[in-house]
Amino acid sequence: MLSKKCQYALHALLYLADKDQQKDSVTISEIAEAKRIPKKFLEVILLDLKNAGVLGSKKGKGGGYYLKRSADSIRIIEIIRIIDGAVAMLPCVSLNFYESCGMCTNEHECSINRLFGQVRDETLKILSGNSLSDLARHS
Repeated sequence: MLSKKCQYALHALLYLADKDQQKDSVTISEIAEAKRIPKKFLEVILLDLKNAGVLGSKKGKGGGYYLKRSADSIRIIEIIRIIDGAVAMLPCVSLNFYESCGMCTNEHECSINRLFGQVRDETLKILSGNSLSDLARHS
């Protein structure tokens, strides 16, 4: 399940993708008001996205946040990993955040691991195959 933080990040990025066509930077207040996201929480989210290289920012008059890369190049999987970390539902099937569940003696023979590995693979395929631009087209 996506965290509220990740949901807010996706909504904020969709808003920025829409504004990106106008080549303007957007203030935190504008995004927060338009998307009904608590401003303080949004500040943290946008800073995380900036530190990850997804967003850029300008200071001063006319300042704010903007997409640092094209919306076509920003994959949904990337945003989820930046904000929430693991995509897999179980740590024992995670590719980037693997941890043993400690429940089974052989993960390769575990039917739970096998099933949730398939869920992970399909989820990765869908999220990797969709960009911010794709999401914006359908909103």
